[in-house]
Amino acid sequence: VFPGVRQAQWLTKTKLVEGLPPAVQGIMDNPALGLQELEERAKHVVSHARLWHSAEVAPRREQYCPVLFENLIHICRLMSGKYPSLTKRMLARNCRIAATWERESILLQVRGVSGILMNSMTPIPPVASKEEILATTEYVLETFYPIAPTIDLQEVNVYKELNDTGQCFRDGYPYSHPHTLFFLESANVRTNRFRPEQLRAKMLMFAFGNALAKAKALHGNDPKVLEQPVVVQSIGTDGQLFQFMVFQLNTTDLVSNDGVKNLVWIDSDQNLYERAQCVPEVKKRVVTKPTGISGFQPDTFKKFLALYLHGTV
Repeated sequence: VFPGVRQAQWLTKTKLVEGLPPAVQGIMDNPALGLQELEERAKHVVSHARLWHSAEVAPRREQYCPVLFENLIHICRLMSGKYPSLTKRMLARNCRIAATWERESILLQVRGVSGILMNSMTPIPPVASKEEILATTEYVLETFYPIAPTIDLQEVNVYKELNDTGQCFRDGYPYSHPHTLFFLESANVRTNRFRPEQLRAKMLMFAFGNALAKAKALHGNDPKVLEQPVVVQSIGTDGQLFQFMVFQLNTTDLVSNDGVKNLVWIDSDQNLYERAQCVPEVKKRVVTKPTGISGFQPDTFKKFLALYLHGTV
């Protein structure tokens, strides 16, 4: 089977751009925001999740991964003192999504629980300009002939073409815009976790699904190039390795390969830290490796924080 993201690109009519968009990079690089002041706090929360939170000598991934996520979100919320509009956010758990679209002659649907969803009162502004969006018409989507791009998708009988943002966005709900999806791959047994490439494909499909359902709620079901593109972000982690994604839905006209494409920026396989030494290593009664976190990567933390701040700063 071909790699997941390439397949997801075809299914969602999306062009991939490596790395984070300039709008997010600009937040990371802005010294006025004082992101580096939070680095020590971020190091501390890694130690808390990996070394101190549990009574177990070496906490399991299903314990430390959610704890690390909650701690990182807590640090992000500290910025609301400087940016009060950050208080206009809400985390929704176990939020269900259903989105249906036609691709060539195939009816497709993404549905299920889409991780932890952060909603906002205001949408994230488009990250690609009108010129960049127009330029995607030149992009040629990869085909997998003679393999069908839907080869490993589950076939079901669809009795109702759902486009539903679930319980998160009922009429009158003030936090009506999807902002960022968080996927925690916290299974302790490796074979029960999505591999990084699979996780990125899942992130892309659910970011697309949330954006498509929102676009249809706003603009109706007629396929069209959107005057105001819908941006949905996604962050995935196993408690150490992070995947960052910004998806921009430019069009709901998905049947053919022609015309405007959607865009996704992906920053893959970013370690927050290299190693967590939960038990000291002792040789000949000498501690050769003390307990602690080594190889902390401040840039990975800044990317997490920048995606959180995106749309506000």
